[in-house]
Amino acid sequence: MRVTKVVLMGLMAALTALALTVGGCATMEEELAKPAPEKKIACAVQGKMVRAIAPEAKLVALECMHKNFDGVKSLAVKVTLMNVSKEDQRFRVQIFLDNDKAVGGLIPRKTNKGLVKPGATAGFTYFFKGQSTAPTGMTLIVKTMAK
Repeated sequence: MRVTKVVLMGLMAALTALALTVGGCATMEEELAKPAPEKKIACAVQGKMVRAIAPEAKLVALECMHKNFDGVKSLAVKVTLMNVSKEDQRFRVQIFLDNDKAVGGLIPRKTNKGLVKPGATAGFTYFFKGQSTAPTGMTLIVKTMAK
């Protein structure tokens, strides 16, 4: 009887240690599976940023960072705009780098959910595929679309 208690206590101790080890590994795997926090970089060297923004739009945020796009390290430029006019708007965004690369698109991309309402913000992330270095100069152009 005494041997059975010792064996049971040893078995419980082993199972507890195993549970802590497995639980610790699962927690570690979850931590490793989380994406690394995005490190923001300067969108342009001071004095090399040109902005031409329509009076109906207000630039709320312009953030640059490196992200993977189609498996390639690329420059990601997140543009967030606010509609400061009294009408619903759709904006055309064009971004030019000093190395002659350019991207652009529409905010909102699709109109099935409607346009940007007055006072509302909307944004999109544009990718310069393969641009692994920080830009030295940038031109941002925001226009409104005709209705």
